[in-house]
Amino acid sequence: MTALPNSPAPGSDAPAPPAPRGFWRRVRHHLAELALTLPSCGWMIVFFLIPSVLLFTLSFHPTATDGGIGEGWTLETWRTLANPDYPSIVWRTIWLSLVSTLICIVISVPCAFAMSRAPAIRRHVLVGLVILPFWTSFLIRVFAWKILLHPDGVIRGFLMDLAIIRPDQQLLYNPVAVLLVMVYTYLPFAMLPLYAAAEKFDFNLIEAALDLGATPLRAFAKVFIPGIRAGLFSATLMVLIPAFGSYVIPDMVGGANSEMVGSKIAQRAIPDRNLPHASALAALLMLGVLAPPFIGWAVLRRRNIGVTETEAVAAAGDSRVVHKGGVA
Repeated sequence: MTALPNSPAPGSDAPAPPAPRGFWRRVRHHLAELALTLPSCGWMIVFFLIPSVLLFTLSFHPTATDGGIGEGWTLETWRTLANPDYPSIVWRTIWLSLVSTLICIVISVPCAFAMSRAPAIRRHVLVGLVILPFWTSFLIRVFAWKILLHPDGVIRGFLMDLAIIRPDQQLLYNPVAVLLVMVYTYLPFAMLPLYAAAEKFDFNLIEAALDLGATPLRAFAKVFIPGIRAGLFSATLMVLIPAFGSYVIPDMVGGANSEMVGSKIAQRAIPDRNLPHASALAALLMLGVLAPPFIGWAVLRRRNIGVTETEAVAAAGDSRVVHKGGVA
């Protein structure tokens, strides 16, 4: 057996050869990547991780008699979440967030498809129209909807003239008004990531599906929508997460009968000065907000692992076939 060049003979005390240059190049590359991620990691630690830990810690403190944070530890703030009013508020928050997200996705998918198929100049105009609401203050836009839905507003008068609503029906201060304004507010957050995903989609796949006999609707559902699933996932998170924590919209157009968890947190923290109770509600809301991304990540990871294992098994089978066939 011939020894490799620059390698010590077996059993000898010769020093090991120095590490190759490729090793140190990889080390420098990994250190450079680590240095680039340090600012974002530091930002997340300072402005998300540490406040989250303080939030959970604060929820186990009692409330002082004059407001604020008391001494010692207690579970009383978490027991108050069993109040009969809170399940209805939590359920209202969940269904309003889910329904508004679903409506935004249903509207945004065909719009993203049409925008990505439009000529370049028209596409830029459409993207500009999508981002145009961001040029106006969020509070002004919500207040404008409050004026439009007012009992003396234009929309209610128009619907009454068409006999669609009765004179005693109100458009303001109900869950439907909250849902309408949430869809209007968060629609661009769904449309932009879906448009970005649709712009990268290969539309030749749809042409191939049509040539093979698929109807346009079937090609859209079976080819286009699976092809933009990453954009669907991003759009869902971009709408669902802020919708869960929304409190300005239900406070301005929903009223007392349309409270959500976010508005309850603001009420406990500012007028009541019950910071432990507000922290417990915020911790509960944070767990609810973080659950969907982690569930989606786990599902995608399991699916990717399954695809990788299938490809590995297929590759192993191909190698056995090649070996039996005697191909070098």
